[in-house]
Amino acid sequence: MPKKWLIALNSRKVLPYLGSYIIKNKKILKTKTVEDNRGYDREEIFSKKVKAGKRTYFFDVKSTRANDYYLTITESKRKANGDSFTYEKHKIFLYKEDFFKFAEALNESVDYVKTELLPDVDFDQYEQEEEESSSELKWE
Repeated sequence: MPKKWLIALNSRKVLPYLGSYIIKNKKILKTKTVEDNRGYDREEIFSKKVKAGKRTYFFDVKSTRANDYYLTITESKRKANGDSFTYEKHKIFLYKEDFFKFAEALNESVDYVKTELLPDVDFDQYEQEEEESSSELKWE
């Protein structure tokens, strides 16, 4: 059975169907029900979460109905909205035929920044900070 989604009119937001309306920020949004037959919400096979300040990145491996695989990269930014928080998300779908080209361009771009634009920055310090923050706390 396809999942049902709500599209808030005059907005780009697509939210899970919660009934005949959605309450957001104490306001009832006008809604329209649509069905998602595209299969974008396929089961995750592998997931990696990277926290980076107010942003979190998710790397999720998913499968198609034909048992092919693709990667979604999601950037989630937490934003204050009055006394609560909302999350702004941006997503990239990366298909297997583009994995190598994407990884190559990403590595080349990062290397360029490190060697040409910021040669005096010690990038090893960021790796050490990550290792320290991910280690378990030990009581002495």
